[in-house]
Amino acid sequence: MTAGPLAPRWLAWELDPARAGATATARVSVENAGTATWRTTDRAGVRASFHWLDVLGNPIVWDGPRTPLPHPVAPGERVELELAVTAPRPPGAYLLAFDLVEEHRFWFAEVGGTPLEVEVEVAPRIATRTLAVQVHGGADPVTAAALAAQEEPVVETGAAAVAHLVAGAVPPPGWSRLLLDAHEEGWEAVATAVATAGRDRELEPWRGGGGRNPRFGGPLLLPSLLAGIEPSEYVGLPAYAGAEGLFDGRLAVTLPRRSGRRPT
Repeated sequence: MTAGPLAPRWLAWELDPARAGATATARVSVENAGTATWRTTDRAGVRASFHWLDVLGNPIVWDGPRTPLPHPVAPGERVELELAVTAPRPPGAYLLAFDLVEEHRFWFAEVGGTPLEVEVEVAPRIATRTLAVQVHGGADPVTAAALAAQEEPVVETGAAAVAHLVAGAVPPPGWSRLLLDAHEEGWEAVATAVATAGRDRELEPWRGGGGRNPRFGGPLLLPSLLAGIEPSEYVGLPAYAGAEGLFDGRLAVTLPRRSGRRPT
């Protein structure tokens, strides 16, 4: 702790288990050891936040979400706060640095305050590499044969993630491994490119040919989703349109000319 008008004294901290890409709750207890009262207003004032750093102290994710103070904190007063903390991707060893910020002005660390830096081991998003597959439109021998040939077998129960296909879809070798790798890394949804046996202009943006894209411009088609997340639908196919999705254009699931979708 550094003496001065803005001097936090960190008394205690607690963090729920941290998994890559997931949001956990952190609890901190901090005392105002300075000479100025900490105040929060609707748009400004003092708030609690955090940074994620690598083990050498280099910023990985700067400027976390803000948590307002519950009331003005006078010199000598203590306050307990709960912060929503989203762990970084990929899993690994990090430093989590809690600090206070005078909104639109400065972090306390920039004016002599001492942040609270704690070592955190971020675990993979999924606890087990288990993938189930739901084939929309019913069982299909072509799809079943492609699934049986996957290097990481699919399971029927207790899966950490569920991939959504349609009858007649043929996932390539390495498909299940790629999906599970991305889920472990921290993505709640992941999908590969999509190719068709015939020409289908409607699916042109999903034909892939590139690398990994966490900011793909459309919904993910035939996605693998963490257990408990249900797909939506787009162009007659299972889809995911949320913010936590990864498109991987290095592999493509092949569809027949019509897979229960409207013709184009």
